[in-house]
Amino acid sequence: MSINIEKYKEILGELNGKATLVAVSKTKPIEDILAFYELGQRDFGENYVQELTDKEIALPKDTRWHFIGHLQSNKVKYIAPFVYLIHGVDSLGLLKEVNKQAAKNNRIIDCLLQIHIAKEETKFGLDEHELHELQNQLHELKNVNVKGLMGMASNSDDATIIKAEFRFLDELFEKSKIENPKFEILSMGMSGDYTIALEEGSTMVRIGSLLFGERSKK
Repeated sequence: MSINIEKYKEILGELNGKATLVAVSKTKPIEDILAFYELGQRDFGENYVQELTDKEIALPKDTRWHFIGHLQSNKVKYIAPFVYLIHGVDSLGLLKEVNKQAAKNNRIIDCLLQIHIAKEETKFGLDEHELHELQNQLHELKNVNVKGLMGMASNSDDATIIKAEFRFLDELFEKSKIENPKFEILSMGMSGDYTIALEEGSTMVRIGSLLFGERSKK
């Protein structure tokens, strides 16, 4: 077992109840997740649908599963019965599919809208105009509850770039709350940049390697 309990406690101290820690457990074994569960951690993030469904069966039912990867519409049905929060909704089409599958399961599924803030084109997400257009249609979707925004900063060693990207997302979040007062989650910050994200207003951080050690390539 390669989990870092000291770092876990240190991060919880830094968050100090002001932000939620999602422990990113993708590719990590059940026993490592259970070790954090036994310390009181309930929020875990997964990137792969099959892996998530397998782990959901194996772990306690009060585990709060966050889907943090790029979700394909045809895979929504597999996680709709139990997923706690979907972080990366990046199109109206995907949101409509989540709404449809939530209705089939007699659920309202919480979601975040992913905003493209990074320099890399490979990252997914809506731009500011697309976000505004999508927000105008939220009232039509009765089985999804959009609770805020999510974004990933550039993969850069330049803290100035990361800070500017997170600040832009925070400003967009504050503007979006005018249209949607229910918005309460700003998910930004990972192992390499969570401290900057917290400074810029993050209310949820997604941390994997600092807790579980470096992951094997899938």
